Amino acid sequence: MKLRDIVVDKAIIPQLKSTKREDVITEMVTALIEAGCVDASLQEEFVKAVMSRERKGSTGFGHGVAVPHVKSPKVDKLTVAIGVSSEGIDFKALDKQPVYSLFLLLSPEDRPEEHLDAMEAIFGNLQDDQFRKFLRQAETVADVMTLLDEADTSQVR
Repeated sequence: MKLRDIVVDKAIIPQLKSTKREDVITEMVTALIEAGCVDASLQEEFVKAVMSRERKGSTGFGHGVAVPHVKSPKVDKLTVAIGVSSEGIDFKALDKQPVYSLFLLLSPEDRPEEHLDAMEAIFGNLQDDQFRKFLRQAETVADVMTLLDEADTSQVR
């Protein structure tokens, strides 16, 4: 699975305004709503679902990245939003360090294999030091899209 196939261009936020975990989740869900991927009436429900998942165990995996995610019967198509914070967010990450780069993943509940494929594609890239470095330095949507294109092109899968 390629990142460009699942990341919604209009839901890339190269400069997150929010600095708190729940506010960042809300900002990213809002980006998916504005991109036409999520019905606006579901905003609160998705934010609550993601935050509920976070309370079970942080999706801040260390190295300045987090991948908040949720599966829902109200999601028709797997979608990903990306957010970048220059200041860093306390995401209760495993290494207790701030998070600078986030991938918010919303998946259809009835297609768990798709969810796993997306997580594999995301984590496969987030494990790469260069990818994380360049994502954190991205200043525009175009910068992020170029990085995603390069990551997809270099995948040997």
